[in-house]
Amino acid sequence: MNIDIAPELTFFVLLAKLGSLSATARELGITPPAVTKRLMLMEQRLGVRLVNRTTRRLSLTSEGESYLAQASQILAGIRDMEESVSSSRATPKGLLRVNATPGFGRTHIAPLISRFAHLYAEVEVQLQLTDRPISLVEEAYDLAIRFGELPDSRLGARKLMANRRFLCASPAYLKQAGYPQTPAELHHHRCILHRQNDDVYGTWRLEKGRQVELVKVRGAVSSNDGDVVLNWALDGHGILVRSEWDLNKYLESGRLQIVLPAYTLPAADLYVYYLSRRQQPARVRAFIDFLAEEFK
Repeated sequence: MNIDIAPELTFFVLLAKLGSLSATARELGITPPAVTKRLMLMEQRLGVRLVNRTTRRLSLTSEGESYLAQASQILAGIRDMEESVSSSRATPKGLLRVNATPGFGRTHIAPLISRFAHLYAEVEVQLQLTDRPISLVEEAYDLAIRFGELPDSRLGARKLMANRRFLCASPAYLKQAGYPQTPAELHHHRCILHRQNDDVYGTWRLEKGRQVELVKVRGAVSSNDGDVVLNWALDGHGILVRSEWDLNKYLESGRLQIVLPAYTLPAADLYVYYLSRRQQPARVRAFIDFLAEEFK
């Protein structure tokens, strides 16, 4: 059977990523019926159903999940093979897919990519901003930029910046509610909650020497957006956990004050993480080095 397998693998990985026949058709510049027919021919050839179809979304069958995982690995291997024998390893060129969180990606990573694109005209950069955890292999990203602990120890990583976290509040709130002296007193305060990924919601970990305290807090307002919760703290709605990267200018101006300064919280260091490859594409290496220099 004479099948050009690479385009089929690429097609299926794209379909699984977008989760929609119509979105896949738009991306490929073909009609939805053409996408449906191509998927049907794949399933007929393989003799299994890869996708469960509904009116709105697609979901992968167990066979589809297995096919996706192996297809992603094969395509990554093909890219590695071609890059290892081509001149592109010496000169950064080609497509670079980057993932970052929305707030930080919009305000800091996007401007850096603008400068990088001016330096490397042959590199095409795609920046995707998402809050949720991602899989570099299954979603075909070259690298991701995240605060906090790495999501997968099997990935390569480079630390870009140390970044401590603090409890903070506005002077107006502290004047009205008082300054907590111990973590236990946080129970009696309004706290602003930042919902992030799969973090334990509303539980703060504070350390002082060898003493560790897990404090369950509550408040009237919460959000998954970091800029929103920071503005609520500035407006006097309560106590917030935030990183020094975001707080510095507000601490210097006095608009926010540190609460319980004798206690430390888990750090939120900034990392760029990537697939561990012995022969990394020049565009990936160039961008990682560029980031490291910018954040130095």
